[in-house]
Amino acid sequence: MTGKPTEDTESWASTPAVRRSMQGNRSRDTNPELALRRLVHAAGLRYRVDARPVAALRRRADLVFTRAKVAVFVDGCFWHGCEQHYTEPVTHRPYWAEKIGTNRARDEDTTERLREAGWAVLRVWEHEAPDAAAARVVAAVRTGGNPPPKEGIT
Repeated sequence: MTGKPTEDTESWASTPAVRRSMQGNRSRDTNPELALRRLVHAAGLRYRVDARPVAALRRRADLVFTRAKVAVFVDGCFWHGCEQHYTEPVTHRPYWAEKIGTNRARDEDTTERLREAGWAVLRVWEHEAPDAAAARVVAAVRTGGNPPPKEGIT
């Protein structure tokens, strides 16, 4: 970035290359999400994508089953601080520690608020096997929002 920053060029990113990389990170339609959606759709279930389960709550779930009141979030290991796969970045450590901590706190708050509103919340890590994750989602929807326990998957 050269000269005086404008609205188009002003960014927290340390370099233009970092900014381009960050712009490439998708918030929806990720490969793990698409794999899960394909399997759930193949099982005959229909859902809303990237939608607010509760209109007053400014949070969006990756898959929303309105009749069954089931909200599914596909969480990326980096962005949501997976205990198995999260690797702390080498640069800007204080920024990332705060960012990931804030994301995790928001995830917990979202889950709590949706449950208080009568929703079942399923969180799927991007590293989970799509077949197993889809089976949990299908079971939760078909049992009216009562998902079976995760067996050995975190």
